Amino acid sequence: MNDFLTHPFPPIYDRESRILVLGSFPSVKSREEGFYYGHPRNRFWPMLERIFRTEVHTIPEKKDLLLKNGIAIWDSIASCRIEGSSDASIIDALPNNIPALLSETRIERIITNGRKAYEIYRKYIFSITGIDALCLPSTSPANAAWTLEKLIDKWRVPLTSN
Repeated sequence: MNDFLTHPFPPIYDRESRILVLGSFPSVKSREEGFYYGHPRNRFWPMLERIFRTEVHTIPEKKDLLLKNGIAIWDSIASCRIEGSSDASIIDALPNNIPALLSETRIERIITNGRKAYEIYRKYIFSITGIDALCLPSTSPANAAWTLEKLIDKWRVPLTSN
């Protein structure tokens, strides 16, 4: 049976954020850690480290990396039924209040980390924001077809171009 869960932590952003990266819903490991992309095999943080030529080990360092580069992160889903960490199992999804976050930032680009985040954004949020989202390949370890190198190549320009 899928557990009904509410998103356990706030978005990371500040008034200067220009790019919003949306995941779907935190994995079991992320929920345990209390922060985004907490699974040790998720390539999100290693990818950002390579793109921005830095190392991050702690949550404060990760937040600092994001904010220094104008990046906000959140998830498209505020609550849902989910089995473990499987996006495919998500049902009864309710969206996060993305328009409220946009009103407090300078977000001009939205990137989704994988297909499920994109689907939720398009279904519930796009009609309110009017901002198209760019769907990029998931950094999840479940997306084994994409190596770290291929992810870096695909994500670099959208994360670094103005």
